[in-house]
Amino acid sequence: MTSLKSSPRRHWLKTWLSSSVAVSLALCAGTAFAQAAYPVKPIRLVVPFATGGVTDTSGRLIAEQLSKRLGQQVIVDNKPGASGNIGTQMVASAEPDGYTLLLGFDGTLVINPHVFPKVGFDTDKDFAPIGKIGDAILILVAHPGVPAKSLQQVITLSKTQSGGLSYGTSGTGGTPHIAGELLKQRTGANLTHIPYKGGGQAMIDVMGGSVPLVYTAVAGAISHVKAGKLHAVAVSSAQRAPSLPDVPTFMESGVADFDINSWVGLLAPAKTPRAIVDKLNTELNAVLNDPAVRERLNTLGISASPGGPEKFGRDMARDLSRYAAVVKAANIKAE
Repeated sequence: MTSLKSSPRRHWLKTWLSSSVAVSLALCAGTAFAQAAYPVKPIRLVVPFATGGVTDTSGRLIAEQLSKRLGQQVIVDNKPGASGNIGTQMVASAEPDGYTLLLGFDGTLVINPHVFPKVGFDTDKDFAPIGKIGDAILILVAHPGVPAKSLQQVITLSKTQSGGLSYGTSGTGGTPHIAGELLKQRTGANLTHIPYKGGGQAMIDVMGGSVPLVYTAVAGAISHVKAGKLHAVAVSSAQRAPSLPDVPTFMESGVADFDINSWVGLLAPAKTPRAIVDKLNTELNAVLNDPAVRERLNTLGISASPGGPEKFGRDMARDLSRYAAVVKAANIKAE
C-alpha cells in the first residue's frame, strides 16, 4: 500500500495549497498597494446640477484644492436633470473604486426620495459618505413694507390673513420649502408657499412687493439685506450667521429645536474601500481647515463643516427621517 505521506495525490495537494496561498497573498498585497497608492489616475467628481450655481461653484473649489493635495486632477463633470436625481443615480451605480465621486446635495439625497415617485437610488444603501463640505444657512426675509419685523410678528400677522401670508422659494421640495412647511407645522402659522423656478425671480418679486416673504439661502439675500431692500426676519441655523450677526435665529425667536440648513458634501459609491474613504476624508478636512478656502466658501454662503464620515452619515440619516414626516404632513410632490 502506498503511504499518504509519499503519494502523488498528497504531493499535488501540497503544491496546490501552496500556489493558492501565494496567489491569495499576492492579490491581497496588490489590493493593499493599489489602495495605499490611491489615486493613480484622475478622479471624476459628478455635480448633479448645471454650471454656475452655488453647488457647482463650491464643488469646483473643492475639486481644485483636492487636486493639489492628491496629486491627481479631480475633474468636475456636470450631469444635471430631474432635480439632481440623474447625476446622483450615475454615481450610485458607478464602480466603487474611488475614481467616481458625488457632490451630494441635501435636496437631492434627503428630500427627493420623499417627493419623487422614483429617484433611481437609495440614499441609505447606495453611498459611502466621505464628509460634509459645509452648511448653507437659510434665512427668512421680508419686503420692508410688511408690517411685521420679528418672527413672532410674522406668525401673528399670517394668522390674520384669510388666504395666508405668502412666502416664495426657489422651488417645490427644496430645503427652503421644507423649512417653511416645518415652520407652519410647529407654530400654526398661516403661510402659503409660492414656488419659483430658481431663487433669482423670487428675490426680484419680494423686492418689488409682489410677494411679502422669501425663504432662501443667506448668500442670495445678504446684499439686499445690507442695502436695506429686504428686512431679515430670522435665520434657521443653530447659531447666527457670521455675515449677519444682528439677525436672530428661529430658536432665539421662540421656535424650539429649529435648526435647518441646506448642505453639500462628498460621497462615493457604496462598497468603496474604507482606506480610500478615509484618505479622501483626511484630505477633504485639510482643505476645509484652510482659512483661504473657508473664506471662499463663506462668500458662497457656506460655512465649512469638517468632520468624519460617520458624523456625515448620521446627519444624512437624521434629515432623511425628519423630512419624510414634513413632506408627508404637507403632501409635497414633485412638479
